[in-house]
Amino acid sequence: MFRNVLCILTLLFLLGCGAKKKRTYSKSRTPTITVEGSIEEPTPPKLSRKEERANDQAKNIIATAMTFSGTRYKYGGTTEKGMDCSGLVFVSLKENDIEFPRVSHQMAEHGKRIKVGQVQKGDLLYFKTGKSGKRINHVGLVVDVNRNEIKFIHATTSRGVIVSSLREGYWNHAFVKAMRIL
Repeated sequence: MFRNVLCILTLLFLLGCGAKKKRTYSKSRTPTITVEGSIEEPTPPKLSRKEERANDQAKNIIATAMTFSGTRYKYGGTTEKGMDCSGLVFVSLKENDIEFPRVSHQMAEHGKRIKVGQVQKGDLLYFKTGKSGKRINHVGLVVDVNRNEIKFIHATTSRGVIVSSLREGYWNHAFVKAMRIL
């Protein structure tokens, strides 16, 4: 038995290593040109001063909002002891010297409406989560945009202040509009 296995392995080795591949050439011997892609990210376009200021403002507002991460939900709350969704946005904007309405459906009337594909950090997302679904009653602040995923910070009744994704079924279904305020 051992002898048969040894013979088969030897035969496979000789056939695999000893065989020469036949090479065929086309009649025209034109050289092939290969172009390698760059692995570096393209440099983003230069921002105007106004865009840079808005970008810096957005970073500061997001940083303020993130300090409340984990804070429990409290209807009408605006402190680290308890916070609701519009309270989170209101406080984050106010601490960065931006006056804005306190209630989500009033917030939704300010700014410039934008398409989801145009959303940037610092934009606001509005939702209808109530059973009647008649008016906007929830707001979130965009904290990250990565290709097709938009992450936003908001206060939920069940989990307090958290970061969620617009890809999540519940939030995607309840989504109404996005607004740019900076």
